[in-house]
Amino acid sequence: MSTKTAFIGLGVMGYPMAGFLKTRGNLDVTVYNRTTKKAVQWVGEYGGTHATTPAAAAKDADFVFACVGNDDDLRAVTTGPDGAFEVMKPGSVFVDHTTASADVARELNQIAAEKGFSFIDAPVSGGQAGAENGVLTVMCGGEQHAYDRAEQLIANYAKMCKLLGPSGAGQLTKMVNQICIAGLVEGLAEGIHFGKKAGLDIEAVIEVISKGAAQSWQMENRYQTMNRGEFDFGFAVDWMRKDLAICLAEARRMDAHLPVTALVDQLYSEVQSMGGRRWDTSSLLARLEK
Repeated sequence: MSTKTAFIGLGVMGYPMAGFLKTRGNLDVTVYNRTTKKAVQWVGEYGGTHATTPAAAAKDADFVFACVGNDDDLRAVTTGPDGAFEVMKPGSVFVDHTTASADVARELNQIAAEKGFSFIDAPVSGGQAGAENGVLTVMCGGEQHAYDRAEQLIANYAKMCKLLGPSGAGQLTKMVNQICIAGLVEGLAEGIHFGKKAGLDIEAVIEVISKGAAQSWQMENRYQTMNRGEFDFGFAVDWMRKDLAICLAEARRMDAHLPVTALVDQLYSEVQSMGGRRWDTSSLLARLEK
């Protein structure tokens, strides 16, 4: 029997991820999106079917994937009215790619266990480009047996996928990811700003320093657009602030100290006040050059 899957949430990440399940995985995929027009568009592009509620999409599915906005959105499509958890069959697996709190991951994992199916928190890194090219990094929390079953399906849109621990570990790892990125982007923005003020050829400077200890993904993939003052190529500032709020709240609970992360979060608030809510995270440079 073929594996029946569902994908809930067809945003800039979920749309191509669901597509890879259909094209690379050759799977039977039913999609749900809050805006039906997007689901109809997806079916027109990839085939499969669309459903009018999360529950209808998840009915009889072996695997249900989700990628929505935040904790409340996730609860709405899982335990809310017509949510997927109403119909998940025993032995099935729910894989959540939303960047959310570790608390909601543990909460939904407990509910899933009581209902006889598995829950994996599996936030991703790699941005829209990573989703569109099927090369995301996926950080997972949950039970080994469920992860082992889901890993081969996740591989359709991931270059790296790893189980980091029990429920919530995936979300905690994503927090580490965002904490590291925040400091890196501010450092890169300050470096480019300083180099421009010094009258240096930024292209030449990056060509040299990117081969040394300063090298990073952000440097390799964002310095050219940053140097041109273009900020429409990646993860939006509004989304980053949502993620950093999760990081800072978790840090307060565990008495971890994140002074740089807190500072960068405030710098992003300044970018928002400049009208940059939908600019990508490299727009920290715009704040320095305003």
